[in-house]
Amino acid sequence: MAAPPAAEGHEAGKPVPGLRKLMDTPLRDTSICRGPDGTYYLTGTREPFWSYNEGIRVWRSRDLRAWEPLGMVYRYGESPWHRPYLDAKRPLWAPEIHHLKGTFWLTYSLPGWDGTGRTSGCGLLRSTTGKAEGPYEDMHPSERLGDEIDASLFRDDDGSVYFLWHSGKIAKLKPDMTGLAEPYRWLRTTGTDPAPGHHSGLCAGIFGRDSFDHVGYEGMFLFKANGRYYLSCAELIDGRYSCVVAESKALLGPYSPRYEAIPHAGHNVFFRDAEGRWLSTFFGSDASAPWQERPGVLPIHFDADGHLRPGAE
Repeated sequence: MAAPPAAEGHEAGKPVPGLRKLMDTPLRDTSICRGPDGTYYLTGTREPFWSYNEGIRVWRSRDLRAWEPLGMVYRYGESPWHRPYLDAKRPLWAPEIHHLKGTFWLTYSLPGWDGTGRTSGCGLLRSTTGKAEGPYEDMHPSERLGDEIDASLFRDDDGSVYFLWHSGKIAKLKPDMTGLAEPYRWLRTTGTDPAPGHHSGLCAGIFGRDSFDHVGYEGMFLFKANGRYYLSCAELIDGRYSCVVAESKALLGPYSPRYEAIPHAGHNVFFRDAEGRWLSTFFGSDASAPWQERPGVLPIHFDADGHLRPGAE
């Protein structure tokens, strides 16, 4: 499966097609899911972004326009593995909200308590009431579930649920979601992109100096549409913190060469609205983005070759 042509140069501040801001609340790593009653739920990394920020806040909306705060739904610190992060006053990063198996789930990340990626970790929370406002319990309280940041969930067509994190790591969860049912695998692309301007400075340390078969370096998300798996990560493309995508007909690959799918939209999630249309979240993390660190949303579509593109079809 070949990748589409590379994205054309993007002018600084040029709007992403169909992009609109949801609210003026500072937020990074915007995550939205649609609940069983049609209500949309939103979360993300809250301020202060780089120091202790207590935990996770959630908002809800019936129309993706007016947002009602549900308040702080989870404060980290009770699970034993949290202790060194709490002592070091580390923030909680990149919560994602999902509705699976009749209740809401929150994935979350804690950046390294010693300031390095080596001690970063991520986990999974379950609402004990079936409501987005919780309360939530940690499904794996004794130790981190993933060994890095940016956790997510994916449910395949057979009902199996997978825990995903960082830059392509994936493992099936146990049926009761209390832990991993298998060792993780690292999804890779079949093509390489060695262009120096297409990589974060962190890539060499994560993948190796001459390894270019990765989708991105953080912010992993996975969804399936029209019989195809779409694996996205954040990557720096000529200074843009963008959503980069690779595709496959099989969950574990092989995945296509990657391509810049949505400029400036790194660390986003994809979801469907009440009419079945696909949307992407947005927050803006580079100097040339339409805005910085505010939640947004935009429509996406799939072109004639099945590649993901910004804007309505």
